[in-house]
Amino acid sequence: MSYDTFARYYDELTANIDYNALAEYFDRLVSRFGRDKGILLDLACGTGSLSVLLSEKGYDVIGTDASPEMLDIAFAKPHDGVQYLCQDMTELDMFGTIDAAVCALDSLNHLESIDEVRTVFEKVALFMNAGGVFVFDVNTPYKHENVLADNTYVYETDDVFCVWENEYEGNGVTAIQLDFFERDGDIYRRSSDDFTETAWAEETIEKLLEEAGFELCACYEYPTENSPTEDSEKLTFVARIINAKNREA
Repeated sequence: MSYDTFARYYDELTANIDYNALAEYFDRLVSRFGRDKGILLDLACGTGSLSVLLSEKGYDVIGTDASPEMLDIAFAKPHDGVQYLCQDMTELDMFGTIDAAVCALDSLNHLESIDEVRTVFEKVALFMNAGGVFVFDVNTPYKHENVLADNTYVYETDDVFCVWENEYEGNGVTAIQLDFFERDGDIYRRSSDDFTETAWAEETIEKLLEEAGFELCACYEYPTENSPTEDSEKLTFVARIINAKNREA
């Protein structure tokens, strides 16, 4: 999907996200388990808020996203030290190798199949230097079934009224529809974006990482360094590349 309307209001509707804390969190995990600061891939970087902050922490950041609309917003922000590429994460193609990668805000849940997750892990592994780390967060099956479920959420700002409707389809899959009502003088104009999110078991993700040549260093309850519980809504995975035999860059 293009996230056409969503991109215009993404930063406004996600103003509750503490990007500074998120950058600190990812930087801490990359530094603990990986290499010295080097080239970092921000996979599915969206409007670039995290990319810029990670650049300020000393990384040479490459931000990739499949949405031209999201990247238009990113390009409009000051972004010294960040290079943006319009790429689907399943078709990742770097000009060289990377030392670390992050994927934030449950972006991997937007993949629709196990095969797509496998492809993304293999692509990241393909371009990662030995000893590099991949840090990402994902929503859990528990969250999809019990929190997102069939619930509806409403967000309102000065410029837009957004209705977020979920429909849980089972097997970790949640269909999401966003209806936007944009102020235009004295009237509101309606537009919609829709997509699905899919959640996978922790064991499945670990198996796919190992198949791609990673070792799992840690799995935490996001955004902490605590062990996951049965009702954790989101997990953070930290994986280190140990087997780069399939890299022929």
